[in-house]
Amino acid sequence: MPFGFYIIMAAQFFSSLADNALLVASIALLIQMAAPEWMTPLLKFFFTVSYVAFAAFVGAFADSMPKGRVMFITNTVKIAGCLILFFFAWISVPGESSYGPILFAYGIVGLGAAAYSPAKYGILTEYLPHHKLVVANGWIEGLTVLSIIIGTLLGGALIAPDVSARLLAIDIPRIDTGIDSPPEAAILVIIVFYAIAAVFNLYIPNTGVDHRAPSKNPLFLIQEFSHCVKLLWSDRLGQISLATTTLFWGAGATLQFIVIKWAAVAFGYTLSQATMLQGICAAGIAAGAVIAAKTIPLNRAVNVVPVGIAMGVIVIVMIFVRSLAVAIPLMVLIGALAGFFVVPMNALLQHRGHILMGAGHSIAVQNFNENLSILAMLGVYSLLIWLDFSIHTVIVLFGLFVTITMSLVRQQHLNNLRSGPLPQIPADAHH
Repeated sequence: MPFGFYIIMAAQFFSSLADNALLVASIALLIQMAAPEWMTPLLKFFFTVSYVAFAAFVGAFADSMPKGRVMFITNTVKIAGCLILFFFAWISVPGESSYGPILFAYGIVGLGAAAYSPAKYGILTEYLPHHKLVVANGWIEGLTVLSIIIGTLLGGALIAPDVSARLLAIDIPRIDTGIDSPPEAAILVIIVFYAIAAVFNLYIPNTGVDHRAPSKNPLFLIQEFSHCVKLLWSDRLGQISLATTTLFWGAGATLQFIVIKWAAVAFGYTLSQATMLQGICAAGIAAGAVIAAKTIPLNRAVNVVPVGIAMGVIVIVMIFVRSLAVAIPLMVLIGALAGFFVVPMNALLQHRGHILMGAGHSIAVQNFNENLSILAMLGVYSLLIWLDFSIHTVIVLFGLFVTITMSLVRQQHLNNLRSGPLPQIPADAHH
């Protein structure tokens, strides 16, 4: 691989790591401010809104200038959101009900992430020859999962009493910084990781591709985007893979918050301790993804849908768990099933999207649908917590929803098979 590829990987790793650590620090901030429990999933809701609201435009923005510059600008937006978050944490009084600014600041970080996304995927196709794309995507996906695991654990560690005590003990002579809580100290450390990512962004090689946005007319961009959405949903293989990945990302985002609440109820865990279980689940996803990548060829990707049904059933087992010795393997298993069924589906979706409309538009459609699913499922989860449903009831409803939805997707695929031959996928097509 050329040296520039490793710079791209480093930039993405540090930016994604900071994103995941920041979520934990922001949850800790809401807990410190005595925010009601249903506010916690709204953090991710506000982060995700930009992915849906600007889905038709971020691709055109990413194509309007060199991708390294796009990544630098959007990373700077993330830093700005972080600084606003820090400022409100700094001036807030514990127990006061001014949570709006926290959600707003976290939403700005989400805006940066939404605009960053098409650039980080698009630069690979510009920079590398096509025969290296499969390997490159494997590296990027693996590194992203690693950054999620390390970022979640880092966020948990930064707000843990012993680490935060050491951070807060660091003093600048003759200056009272006013930094006196674990979330404030954690956010400052996370800003450093965003800054490291920004430095790497500056050194991303210019690929020499002529950058001109296809159109600056917003109405044209919206029309073109809605045409692409219809195209992918009406494709008989595209619709199955898109439905599956859409459900996966919505379920995955909700499961993050379910695990935190479940760990508190089942084991009396703090947020810092609960992030360890999240990290274990993410490690399972990584293992499942690796196994799927090695064993499931693209032309048999749809065969993994029953694994999604099984995952929904196994999630319900969480309500019976009372010991950590059972909880850890269960988290690994749930993660592994999720990773095993999403990787082939993701590969199939990218393959169909590339054929139907090109990679850039396909990623925009995928982002739009997946993040719409995250918004819907987190909205329902917040509502259930607001209505004071017990976490065990929520887990059962969640597991049943995943099982029933995946069963409907499988039925739709069987109907498609009966209605005539499906689009052909070459047996040697890569993930």
